[in-house]
Amino acid sequence: MASIVNDTAEALDLCPEYHLYLKPIAKMTISVALPHLKLPGKSISNWEVMERLKSMVQPEQFSSLRISKSTMDFIRFEGEVENRSVVKRILSKLEGKSIKLSGFTDILKVRSAENKVDFPTRHDWDSFFRDAKDMNETVPGERPDTVHLEGLPCKWFAPKDASPDRPSEAVLKTVFEQFGKIRNVDIPMLDPYREEMTGKNFNTFSFGGHLNFEGYVQYQDHTGFVKAVDSLRGMKLMFKGDDGKAVACNIKVTFDTTKHLSESSLKKRQQERLKLQELERQREEHKRREKEEEERNKEEERKQHQQEEEEKERRREEKRRKREQKLKEREEKKNMKKMKKHQEEEQKKLHLKIALEERKLLLAQRNLGSIRLIAELLSRAKTLKQQQAERQKVELVRLQQLEERRRLQEEELRRVEGEKARTLELQRKERELRDRLLVNLLKKSTNADAQDPKTREDASIDVDLQVCEVRTHVNGVTLKADAIKMGCHDDEPKRQEIEVKGDDQDGDKRSTERSKRERRRNSRRRSREHRSRRRSRSRSRSRQRRSSSCRRSSSRMRHARGRRNRASPERRRKYSHSQSSSSRSSSRGHRRHSHQRSRRH
Repeated sequence: MASIVNDTAEALDLCPEYHLYLKPIAKMTISVALPHLKLPGKSISNWEVMERLKSMVQPEQFSSLRISKSTMDFIRFEGEVENRSVVKRILSKLEGKSIKLSGFTDILKVRSAENKVDFPTRHDWDSFFRDAKDMNETVPGERPDTVHLEGLPCKWFAPKDASPDRPSEAVLKTVFEQFGKIRNVDIPMLDPYREEMTGKNFNTFSFGGHLNFEGYVQYQDHTGFVKAVDSLRGMKLMFKGDDGKAVACNIKVTFDTTKHLSESSLKKRQQERLKLQELERQREEHKRREKEEEERNKEEERKQHQQEEEEKERRREEKRRKREQKLKEREEKKNMKKMKKHQEEEQKKLHLKIALEERKLLLAQRNLGSIRLIAELLSRAKTLKQQQAERQKVELVRLQQLEERRRLQEEELRRVEGEKARTLELQRKERELRDRLLVNLLKKSTNADAQDPKTREDASIDVDLQVCEVRTHVNGVTLKADAIKMGCHDDEPKRQEIEVKGDDQDGDKRSTERSKRERRRNSRRRSREHRSRRRSRSRSRSRQRRSSSCRRSSSRMRHARGRRNRASPERRRKYSHSQSSSSRSSSRGHRRHSHQRSRRH
């Protein structure tokens, strides 16, 4: 592969006459160890690694950097620089260093070393010719005296006034005569019979599109061969033009192992060449005879074709005469047919005119019938539309009545719900007042233990009066306050009877209202029946508990007052003290019980 050379300081002269020089090869091998990829689908970019390597060697630059091998564990690069002096500086910058890539936590270790050139040594050809049994070191061509060169550009070894695609053996000899006297040179691509002899194509193209060739250079003595091989070791061929631009390419240099320029090989190739020349002469003679035979055949074919053309022309003339005769007869028949056709057309026109008039009459009758049918259909459609309008009016009136009935039902439902809410609010207030009055009663009974019996009795009567007044106000009992006071001042049984009556009246009134609400609710909303029934049961249980607790507390108080009236003063004091403590504890328990019950509700 040819590459442009910018720095020619290390170039050595090979043949300045043809602008050919030798330039040392400065190559190195760089290995980058890759981390283990844990995430599937994630990969490392070879281009990114290459760019990192180029940035690490700045300000030095690679003339070429390519990937020689890539695996899952490492990437091996092959880099080349302009001069060998730069190799050590680049190796010191790369050896043992690390690379951090974006997106990877692991670092990449870099190892570098100078590239070893694959080139034959003295040990290689000595061992080969010593071990080869068909070689004779005394015969030229069968000893280490021939250099085999591959990859030489044709343009650099072509004469100045000749085609640039055909190299010259004279130029090749002149160039490599710098190392010693040359016995013989050979360029296989110049021999037109060589490809047929060996079955090998000697025209090869490089990466840049230039035509390359291979050649053999045989020196007269061994020293010239050794000098040429030693001079070409680790070198590449460079061409420097008149404009100062230089181009270099790698060439492959080996020693000949096929006895290519030995006397036996030359004679063998000459014999084969003579055979091929004879075969070529025979092929040419055969081609000449084939060509003459082909020309004779063509002449006979031409004559035969001419006769066929004349026969065709005679036949065409006969056909033309017959065709004209047929055309005349056909014309006469055609005229007769035209006359008959004209008469038939006249008859057809007459019949068509009659059929047209009949058709018009039939269409007029059909139009008249369709007009009558449309008028009848329109009248029926009008009647149906009027009937439909009347039905729509009736349906609209019915819908309005249904809407009015639904609105009244909704108003009745809202009124019932309001009454229900007010009833629940009154019940809640009643419970609060009862609890409050019970607390006040217990407090007053406790405080009244230290007073005289008459004062305690009056206080208890006042408290009972307040309880009765509140119950009569809440439950709607139509009893006057004076009568209640009188009844309460008379005796305790009367007050208890009034309370029981008020509770009975309250229970009757609530049961009546509840039955009405349930009947309305069942008629409108069947789905709420179960929940309303549960609520009514819970309310009745709570009222029963409250009424029973109130009755028990009032009966205990009455019995306690009776015992205090009958007991001695000292005993009264002890009993009042114990009663106050028990009332306080019972009030606390009642308050706690009422608080828990309110939380449950």
